[in-house]
Amino acid sequence: MQDVIQAFHDIHPDPDEAGQAVSFGTSGHRGRSLAGSFNRAHILAVTQAVVDYRRQAGIEGPLFLGRDSHALSRPAWEAALQVLVANGVETRIERDGELTATPVVSRAILHHNADSQLARADGLIVTPSHNPPEDGGIKYNPPHGGPAEGEVTGWIERRANALLSQELDSVAEVSLDEALTQSVRHDMVGDYVEELASVVDLSAIAASGLRLAADPMGGTALPVWQAIAERHGLDLVVVNSDVDETFAFMPPDHDGKIRMDCSSPAAMANLLAMKDEFDLAFGNDPDADRHGIVDAAGLMNPNHYLAVAIDYLLGHRSGWATSLKVGKTLVSSSIIDRVVCDHGRDLHEVPVGFKWFVDGLHEGWLAFGGEESAGASFLTLDGRPWSTDKDGILLCLLAAEIMAVTGQRPSERYRELTARFGAPHYRRVDTSCTLEQQQAFKRLDPARLTLTTLAGDSVERVMANAPGNGAPIGGLKVETANGWFAARPSGTEPLYKIYAESFRGEAHLQSLIDEAQATLDAAL
Repeated sequence: MQDVIQAFHDIHPDPDEAGQAVSFGTSGHRGRSLAGSFNRAHILAVTQAVVDYRRQAGIEGPLFLGRDSHALSRPAWEAALQVLVANGVETRIERDGELTATPVVSRAILHHNADSQLARADGLIVTPSHNPPEDGGIKYNPPHGGPAEGEVTGWIERRANALLSQELDSVAEVSLDEALTQSVRHDMVGDYVEELASVVDLSAIAASGLRLAADPMGGTALPVWQAIAERHGLDLVVVNSDVDETFAFMPPDHDGKIRMDCSSPAAMANLLAMKDEFDLAFGNDPDADRHGIVDAAGLMNPNHYLAVAIDYLLGHRSGWATSLKVGKTLVSSSIIDRVVCDHGRDLHEVPVGFKWFVDGLHEGWLAFGGEESAGASFLTLDGRPWSTDKDGILLCLLAAEIMAVTGQRPSERYRELTARFGAPHYRRVDTSCTLEQQQAFKRLDPARLTLTTLAGDSVERVMANAPGNGAPIGGLKVETANGWFAARPSGTEPLYKIYAESFRGEAHLQSLIDEAQATLDAAL
């Protein structure tokens, strides 16, 4: 990794090169130092841009700064800290200066801002999530505690690229020693762990005697799981306490690459190998915003677990108002729709990206927000915001609560749901396409599609905007009584993604995919 870190300091990106400019996707700016897409100059520019945004937005409180265990995260965290302190921003870091999970930062922001007498706080987290060891990333969470909206990230992106073009002339910076001295040590992990009993029934878990295992996968969940076991008296074993910037202990993912993806059976092979030693086992990605749930049946599919979690919460949270809605992304399984309807609740269906759940969770009208890629959060026992970013640790603890209270494994609960609502078959297919075809997705007009049937069923709805909030999908979704497909272009590769689901079996699912591809080939 020495060459990766050296390139972080030595390579000076050219913002006029598309691949080297600051670019905020759904989870912040990500890149690689050797490619000139994640270097010290990027961090200096992004952090100064965040400072400038705070000034014009009137954000005057502290900024909580976190990082994960990727090789580039420490030097990027240090660079961000030097800029923040130089600009007079009260910067709060974990008391030992070490790893800080995304949900821990989100919770710290919300806890601070709950006191209306204090100036508003926000946060920066240095992480590329589950991406390979050589990757870097940084994301901004405004005072609502969740991922920044597109208008905010767009402002920061434009300002950061302008600063890069000006060779960082307007960027303030102090020495690292001064930055560390002037930063404020804050026990974010301790506060998070102490407050967990307000959102999940830890006493039931402790009383159940369940034997639990947690694999932080070399990331920020490590100190959190250690503190949870100690503070709340759980029979919990941290099965991997290694922190290694190369992540050499990780099994290769399905394509041979190293990813800390807790929703991948290949990446979770270590934990799956010991599943019979525990009642439940959990995995988290490096910034702990995703969850992987392992019981005797193996690793749960993220869509399956979302349905189980929602079904349980709606039946076991008496402190939640009946008017609260349940949020899902439009490419999450439709078994969720059926579960929500069965509980007499309203569904809030949004485009891909957790940012679409932030307002509902923050304002307290959305009980739960979850996406197909193993990310979710929900309200406290009495209906207040807990975290407005994905909280993988919380969803793991919920699985333990479900088993402690019901006596059933999450996989057993899911089988019961399929017996009632049908068994969905779900797949995502990536299809190569040209840049022109990617751009054509933005111009797709459902009204001009002549599609009346799909895989033998009548088309019930074709949409280019999400029904929950009316936001553009960036593609389209077609629904029938027995299945659906959605398609959207990739933001990083020359391909588009088709998501499809059938409640009539694998053969019907394949027909859905085939007809979706034919429809898109004709439309694009």
